[in-house]
Amino acid sequence: MTVHFVGAGPGAADLITLRAASLLGVADVVLFPGTYIDTAVLSHCRDDADLVDTQELDLDRITAVMVEAHAADRDVVRLTSGDPSLYSALHEQTRRLDAAGVPWDVTPGVPAYAAAAAIVGRELTVPLVAQSVVLTRTQARSTAMPERESLAAFAATGATLVLHLAITRTRELMAEVAPFYGEDCPVAVVSRASQPEELVLRGTVATVPALVEEAGLRQAAVILVGPALASASDAESYLYSTERVARKERLR
Repeated sequence: MTVHFVGAGPGAADLITLRAASLLGVADVVLFPGTYIDTAVLSHCRDDADLVDTQELDLDRITAVMVEAHAADRDVVRLTSGDPSLYSALHEQTRRLDAAGVPWDVTPGVPAYAAAAAIVGRELTVPLVAQSVVLTRTQARSTAMPERESLAAFAATGATLVLHLAITRTRELMAEVAPFYGEDCPVAVVSRASQPEELVLRGTVATVPALVEEAGLRQAAVILVGPALASASDAESYLYSTERVARKERLR
């Protein structure tokens, strides 16, 4: 049998893909990160499926559950929060499965940052304001960041910043980006996007740390930083511009 790594999206049961729902509906064993997803997502599972909450398990134990299920000819879904391509430990788990000779595949999911942007109603790439998005995290009680990937280096580009796994260091991080974006730069914090406990905080580089501390946020939050969040620009994408259409007509 195959181990299916499936993106569970930001947490809401109706924000998983059709493929994800289909895989959950036939899986014998489902491993899920209880810290990050709403348990309503598990409503897509069979009533008799074995549900394993991985929040207290290390990677070796998680892998052992998947290998044991495979050996018993049982179908396995390993749910990840958001999309498996970001901060999901996909690399570490699939390396272990390869060593054990267990086949696996990946089903994408709605990333948390995309859900956060939808909730605040903002495009992260506004013409002539920001055309790049940096997805990054910071180091606290976690794996060290590569030296070349400093927040200051990313902030210097002026791109829209999306900070994951960073909510407990909000004040420190805002002080770090302030020289590049200015204290009045808009910031949005979305905690538990799409879940019943969803919380949205809107402020600036200067004001958002106090808002986060007042709300007592400690995990499962995404921080969006950049002028695109409040841009009043009337610039338009060339792809949809009348200039492009007219030029296309002239070339016919």
